[in-house]
Amino acid sequence: MTKAIQITQFGGPEVLSWCDVELPEMGSTDVLIEHKAIGVNFIDTYHRSGLYPLDLPAGLGTEAAGVVREVGSAVEDLEVGDKVAYIGMPIGSYAEQRVFPADRLIPLPVEIGMETAAAAMLKGLTAWYLLKRSYPVQSGDTVLLYAAAGGVGLLAAQWASVLGARVIGVVSTDAKAELARANGCDEVIRASDENLVNHVRELTEGKGVAAVYDSVGQDTFFQSLDCLAPHGMMVTYGNASGAVEPFAPLELAKRGSLKLTRPVVFDFIKAREDLLAASADLFAVIASGAVQVRVGNTLPLEEAAQAHRALEARLTVGSTLLLP
Repeated sequence: MTKAIQITQFGGPEVLSWCDVELPEMGSTDVLIEHKAIGVNFIDTYHRSGLYPLDLPAGLGTEAAGVVREVGSAVEDLEVGDKVAYIGMPIGSYAEQRVFPADRLIPLPVEIGMETAAAAMLKGLTAWYLLKRSYPVQSGDTVLLYAAAGGVGLLAAQWASVLGARVIGVVSTDAKAELARANGCDEVIRASDENLVNHVRELTEGKGVAAVYDSVGQDTFFQSLDCLAPHGMMVTYGNASGAVEPFAPLELAKRGSLKLTRPVVFDFIKAREDLLAASADLFAVIASGAVQVRVGNTLPLEEAAQAHRALEARLTVGSTLLLP
């Protein structure tokens, strides 16, 4: 038995329930993890609301870091006491303990603390696939990054800067603008700016940007297309304002033969070797000091509803952690 956050119906943060949960029986290739830090992400709100439906009752959460407390009989590369982190399925990281497949766990290097790992796994690997797989940033590129002061945004802006890109960040407040500038953004534009497209064009001498990384979705989709240079890449990777409505592909053609992708992080790390390679890339750039992980807020695990309210109200900066 362990304590965990569960939902029995879809809805707002009020549906999150702090309750006792029976741990499943461990299989031979599983481990028992005692969580030390749990990351909170926008995808958790999509699961909670039903935008991405789950079979109910269900837990929430897709990333955490902790200590191995028991290993299955067939597990060879992990031992009791090892510090590990994970990202992805099965969902249910909002728990004090859980049973998890050993082949989806990532051993933590000594340079990476557990709170850093929990704050960086999903957001950091999202930044990784955005910048290195969805549109591989080249030195000299100019890119537009929404939510530049958010958990993904702060990591992606720093990393893009390391790769030699000029980063134009989009944020909602003056405080977030200052934070974005301190974390890799060369220029910052307010999300409420009705002339955002014109300002992007002015900053690029009329050319537009090589890529847009848009986590907002419905409200900004066509605005983002209008910011791209001919042959530019539109990377729409979130639905903070709702899912993008169907549109005619001709919209891409008339703006200069644009390219569009709607990637999901898990498609880039399905194979264990890809998961380990991507994580090693992330850990290396963090350990070097070139990319710093910012934890903006920590809350007790049982107060997960408060974390969701803050996230959906755009009151967070950096990563939010739940601590068991």
